[in-house]
Amino acid sequence: MQAVNPFLPSWEYVPDGEPRVYENRLYIYGSHDLFGGNDFCLGNYVCWSAPLDDLGNWRYEGVIYRKNQDPKNTNGKMNMCAPDVIQGTDGRYYLYYQLHALSITSVAVCDTPAGQYEFYGYVRHPDGTPWGAKRGDTFAFDPGVLKDDDGRYYLYVGFSPVQANFRLLLKLRGNNVKNAVCLELAEDMCTVKGGEKPVVPGKVGAQGTEFEGHAFFEASSPRKINGRYYFVYSSELSHELCYAVSDYPDRGYHYGGTLVSIGNLGYKGRTDADNYTGNTHGGMVEINGQWYIFYHRQTNLQKCSRQACAEKITILPDGSIPQVQTTSCGLNDGPLIDSGRYEARTACVLKSAEGTFAYESAREKNKDDLHPYFTQSGTDREDNPDQYIANLRDGSVAGFRWFAFDNLQKIMVSLRGTGKGSMDIRTEEGGEVVARIPVEAAEAYQSFCADLKVPVSGTRGLFFTFTGSGYVDFEWFELG
Repeated sequence: MQAVNPFLPSWEYVPDGEPRVYENRLYIYGSHDLFGGNDFCLGNYVCWSAPLDDLGNWRYEGVIYRKNQDPKNTNGKMNMCAPDVIQGTDGRYYLYYQLHALSITSVAVCDTPAGQYEFYGYVRHPDGTPWGAKRGDTFAFDPGVLKDDDGRYYLYVGFSPVQANFRLLLKLRGNNVKNAVCLELAEDMCTVKGGEKPVVPGKVGAQGTEFEGHAFFEASSPRKINGRYYFVYSSELSHELCYAVSDYPDRGYHYGGTLVSIGNLGYKGRTDADNYTGNTHGGMVEINGQWYIFYHRQTNLQKCSRQACAEKITILPDGSIPQVQTTSCGLNDGPLIDSGRYEARTACVLKSAEGTFAYESAREKNKDDLHPYFTQSGTDREDNPDQYIANLRDGSVAGFRWFAFDNLQKIMVSLRGTGKGSMDIRTEEGGEVVARIPVEAAEAYQSFCADLKVPVSGTRGLFFTFTGSGYVDFEWFELG
């Protein structure tokens, strides 16, 4: 089965994904947004998994942990932020998370990777005080956990907001917001040994260092690769995941670079985003010798209905990892085939004639009439809702990378809306138009097709530009 981005079903919104391989399956542990929700992480934790030899075949494991299971959240009013799951020395699986209104890390435990987790306790000082509750403790946001080769466990947390007033507010609460920190955990998986150690600086502490411009913001995710410790994080720019590298788990980290930007900013010097940006979060995993970086994108013209994506990355002999471009085929074993139907929601490029913007509010209502966006019919988790690109206007572009073409000759699109004009097809951004599909206004979805002027071969992209009046909603395209 082919894999596409986003890799979960169109109706699922699992951002902040931590990929973990357990029992010969790939599991994705993330927070849980709701379609149309007015805040981040409103849902209970759900889990999905896929066999390692078929990364397009995802299975819903169900709800693994509910918000009201935490003793400090019995009314379920606090949201559970980005989690991580690690297998302990006792063979059980430990889920680490944070309730958004608190500065402590909660822990739940389960006998299986995706069973019913039960509350276990709070990460704590040796005296039993929840770690994060004492003055000077780092704000315990976005926990990530590492099991080292010697059986020792390390917890990484932190939050260093760019806004000075936000930093001040958390400081007044008594929390450190200067950097990401590392904590060694005792065998009980909860008690902190030896206190916190800074690993990557936030915006203020990064000035004049190699991290300046890409300082730590949030989203701690540790891995050990080829004897080196890699710390993945969301930078002060928010739209990118960066990494730092060290020979030690708790010190000596050096800035590595950007792994992925959801707007492809910085990729080969790019300075204009080719997709709408917002925050992102994810981690790395190795599957059958190939490394991947997981991340998320925004939908529904808002910052907090986010979906999981992934891309292949390459770890070079010197340990560096070049930045990768976002694609429509992330987990797939190579480019997508050049036949059959593809949902428009798999676009990895989306922009208006005016360009893009960064999502900053629950719903960017003032931009409804100008910009295209991913959305769906129906309500959250409704049976088989359709996801599509809404509001393509004159000059708007939806792009898809990559396909292995072998003499492609015809393209069909499914559109609706008031639009009248054409859908112009290119195989590269700004390239020659290889097909022009006439478009007429249609209240319901209608199919339009055209032959290519010149048959297309090789590994190429597809970039659809609407040219004309009115707007169109884009449901799918078909290659033949």
